[in-house]
Amino acid sequence: MPSLKDLKNRIASVKATQKITRAMKMVAAAKLRRAQEAAEAARPYAERMTKVLASLTAANAGNAEAPLLLSGTGKDQVHLLIVATGERGLAGGFNSSIVRLAREHALKLIAQGKTVKILTVGRKGNDVLRRTFKDNIVHYVTFREVKQLGFVQADEVAHKVLELFNAGEFDIATLFFARFQSVIAQVATAQQIIPAKFDVRDAAQPDAGSAALYEYEPSEQEILEDLLPKNIAVQIFRALLENNASFYGAQMSAMDNATRNAGDMINKLTLSYNRQRQAQITKELIEIISGAEAL
Repeated sequence: MPSLKDLKNRIASVKATQKITRAMKMVAAAKLRRAQEAAEAARPYAERMTKVLASLTAANAGNAEAPLLLSGTGKDQVHLLIVATGERGLAGGFNSSIVRLAREHALKLIAQGKTVKILTVGRKGNDVLRRTFKDNIVHYVTFREVKQLGFVQADEVAHKVLELFNAGEFDIATLFFARFQSVIAQVATAQQIIPAKFDVRDAAQPDAGSAALYEYEPSEQEILEDLLPKNIAVQIFRALLENNASFYGAQMSAMDNATRNAGDMINKLTLSYNRQRQAQITKELIEIISGAEAL
C-alpha cells in the first residue's frame, strides 16, 4: 500500500497534468473555429471545380486524346497512396483512423499482386507507416514548422505527385485524409485523384435556377489539360484544411476527456489519502490510550 507521502505526490502530479490538458483543450478550442471556417470555405470552391471538370469530362467521353490525368495510363498495377495526417499527437484517434484506412487499402492491393508506393504528408503518419511499409515510402513531406497552412504547401505536394506521375512511377493515386464533420466526428476518407473520377450524372444536372449551356474557349481538351493539374492541388489543399480542422476537433475532445479522467483520478486518490490518514490517526490514538491505561 502506498504511503501518505506517495499519495500526496501522486495527487500533485495528476493535478499538474490536469492543468496541462485543460490548457490544451482551451488552445484547441480557440484554433478550431478558424480551422473549421477555413475548411468550410474551401469546400464550395473544390466542389465547384469538380463539377466543372465533370461537365468537361462528359463532353470528352470516349475521346482517345483525353489527358492522362483524366483517362489514366490504361493500367492499374502501381498505386500511389498519399496519406495526409497530423504533425502532432494527443488527438485521440485522429491520426490512427487515417493510417488504419491507408494500411487496409495497401494490404488489400498487395494481396491482389499490385505494387504500392506511399507518399506521407505529416510526421505522425510517416512514423507509423514506416514500421510496416518502410520500403514502400517514396517521399515524405512535413509542415511542422509552418504556422498556418496555405495553398503553397498543397501545391508543393501536388508538384511532387505530378512529377512522379509524369515519370511513369504510378498508375493510380489515392488521397487519404479525415473529413471534418463536428468536434466529435471526423471521418477517415479515401479519394482517388489520378486518374480523376467524377460523377458525370451530376454534371448533367444544371444548378438550381439555371439551365444555361456553356461554350468553352479554347477547346474542352485544352481547358482540361490546364485545370486537371490545378484540381490535384485544390483537392490536396482541401484535404489539408479538413485535416487541420479535424485535428483540433479531435484534440479538443481528447483533452476534455483527459481532464475529466484526471478529475476522477484526483477524487479517488484524495479519498484513499483521507482514509489512510484517518486510519493512521486512529491507530496512533489507540496506541496513546493503550499506553496511558498500561500506566
